Order: sequence, then structure tokens, then C-alpha cells
Amino acid sequence: MSKKPVVIELDASEPVPTPAEAPVVVTEVHAPALEHGLRFAAARRGFGIGRLFWSAVFGLITFMIGVFVWDFAAEMLARNIWLGRGALGLLGLVTVALLVMAARELATLSRLKRIDGLRGEAEAVLRDGDMAKAKVFQGRLAGLYRGRADLRWALAEVEARQNDVFDASAVLQLNETQIMRALDEQAQRCIENAARQVATATALVPLALADVVVALTANLRMIRQIAQIYGGRSGTFGAWRLTKAVAAHLVATGAVAIGDDLIGSVAGGGVLSKISRRFGEGVINGALTARVGVAAMEVCRPMPFVSEDKPRVTGIIKRSLTGLFGKS
Repeated sequence: MSKKPVVIELDASEPVPTPAEAPVVVTEVHAPALEHGLRFAAARRGFGIGRLFWSAVFGLITFMIGVFVWDFAAEMLARNIWLGRGALGLLGLVTVALLVMAARELATLSRLKRIDGLRGEAEAVLRDGDMAKAKVFQGRLAGLYRGRADLRWALAEVEARQNDVFDASAVLQLNETQIMRALDEQAQRCIENAARQVATATALVPLALADVVVALTANLRMIRQIAQIYGGRSGTFGAWRLTKAVAAHLVATGAVAIGDDLIGSVAGGGVLSKISRRFGEGVINGALTARVGVAAMEVCRPMPFVSEDKPRVTGIIKRSLTGLFGKS
């Protein structure tokens, strides 16, 4: 038995809805698996089989050296009492020197960690706008630089004006303009000297790979000097940690990114390369050194740039190379 179609007549007085008037369906997309994976990867980053392997290798080598030195001292004692005493005395001096060096390295790493903590607190103040956190940050920053004679006037100025600011960002701006500005100027002069040295060596030294050695040495020295300017003490492991942090920052931000002001310096190097290829390479290597220096400033600075402008590679190159390859 077939059914006839049913016709429903609409009331002409009621408006007929159109597809354009349909409500928008909002769907929320959640990615718990991805978020869990990222957290798991971040948790695993602190420890891994590679770190365990190298720690075991370092411990084994240290143990072997200790056994060798102890056998050597025991053999000297068995051969002659005075030779043994001399060997034990030298062993004691070496041990004391190693302990002092280890204490200095630990102090260096602790100070660098302190600076990292200050930068994290400043970023939290900018994000949350908490006045109490801003005051705590100001006190810790003053404690970091309290023993420096070149910042005595700046610290006194901040202390005198701290009751005149009632905003968290204003507290950061006060500390940046009074304390960080002087340190930024010293760091920029350090970067300019390193860029000038690298550019000059590249342009004038004809030996192969000599400019690479000069650039590497100048960059490592510049990073250590910038760390000392901002309060980080120099040391072997501290310098290695800083170099890794600067390299990671360059990878994260892009060493030669499209739209970065480094492109202008490279273009200037191309103009000079028409006159002299070595001059053009000198400008480019100097610009790369300046880029590394700016990254070192961002890593070693105990607070991000708030009211002060971050140094630009083009400006640093113009100041450092003025009179070297011309005034332009």
C-alpha cells in the first residue's frame, strides 16, 4: 500500500528563516594527547640515557686517574720516604687547587642561575602586573648589584624614587632606566669592539681559516665579558653554559631571519664586496658577531627589555665600523 506525500502549508505571517540566519556552531578543539606528550617530553628533558652515559664515563675516568695517582704515590713511598712525601705534598696541592676551582665554578653556575631566576620573575611581573612581585624583584635586583661601585648612584636613585611608583610595569621601567641602561651601554661597547676586531681581521688577514679562529675567539671573549657586565662571573663551565644558551637563543630567534635588521648589514657587505671581496666578508662577519652579542645581552640580562629598545645590529655595525670601511 503506497503512501501519498504529505504537504505542510506554512503560515504566511511568519518569516521563513534563511541559511544566513542560522546560528553559528562553535566547537572547541582540545588536544589532550598533544599537551600530555609535550609535558612528557619536557619532563624527560632533564634526564636521559645520554646524560647517564656521560656521567658514568666521567666518573670512570676520574676513578682511574685517582687510582693511578694513588699507586704512584704508594710506589714513591716504597722506593724512598722523601720521594713519597714529595709526591703526597704535590697531590695535596693539586687536590686543594681542584677544590678551589670547583667551588668557583659552582659559584659561577649559582650566580648564572640567580640571573635566570630574576629574568623569570621580571617576565612574571610583566605578565601578571603584580605590584608585590615587582617589589620583590626590585629588592633582589638591588641585592645582585649592591657591591658594585659603578652602580651605587643608580641604586640610590631607585631607592629614592621607589615610593613614587604605584604600578608593576613602572617599577620595572624605573629599574631598567636607572640600572640596566648603564649596563646596556657597556655591553654595546663590548659588542662594537668585538665586531670591529672580527671585521678587521677578516678584511686584512690573508691566511686561510685565520678569520675563523679570530671570530671564534672574539665571540667567546665577548660572551664572557657581557656576562661579567650583567653580574655573571666567568668560569670554564659557566662560559660553556653561556655559549650553549646563546646558541639556543640564536636558533630560537633565527640567526639571520628574513626582515631582521641584519639583512641591511649583509646588503652593505654586498656593496663593499664589489670593491673588495675581503671587505664585504669583513662587514658580514662583523654583523654576525654583533648578532651573537645581542643574543648574549638577552640571555645575560637579568630582565627583558621593557621601556628600552633592544640594540639593533645595523646600529652597532654603523658605530663599530665607522671610519674603518668608510663613513656610510
